[in-house]
Amino acid sequence: MSVSAAFLQEFEREAQTTRRVLERVPADKFSWKPHPKSMTLGQLALHVASVPDHICAWACEDETKFGGASGTPSPGSSADLTAALDKSIAKMKDTMAQLGDAGLMAHWKATANGATVFEMPKVALIRTIALNHWYHHRGQLSVYLRLLDVPVPAIYGPSADEQPVRS
Repeated sequence: MSVSAAFLQEFEREAQTTRRVLERVPADKFSWKPHPKSMTLGQLALHVASVPDHICAWACEDETKFGGASGTPSPGSSADLTAALDKSIAKMKDTMAQLGDAGLMAHWKATANGATVFEMPKVALIRTIALNHWYHHRGQLSVYLRLLDVPVPAIYGPSADEQPVRS
């Protein structure tokens, strides 16, 4: 199996799990946050839905130039979350088809104000930022749900709220 096909296979499984988590996010709690330094629930949920789209866009470039800091957007509705996830799914599929294994081995760098911030092969960009970073924030989102007493779906095994049938 090619590297790009393996990433896509992993991504498609994880996207199903991410959708289940995002479907639990209560729109009436979008402005809630567990700590003053934390993102709001809505901001975090939209970030989780959008990470693959943004990172795959970077992977389609050889250099990404970051500008000034911008605020983290909030969704207006639950439909915004699913639309952002659907866009991420499409972007990941397009990116893997566009890059293939040879493109994943190409070099990528990110700069800000002329200084290099990150430099790595695109395969590392997809693994560490598009996927691992995505899983990290999805885990944070599941903690937010627990703190709000929203049932947490099973992710890599049963949750306290969901005990899937095992075969």
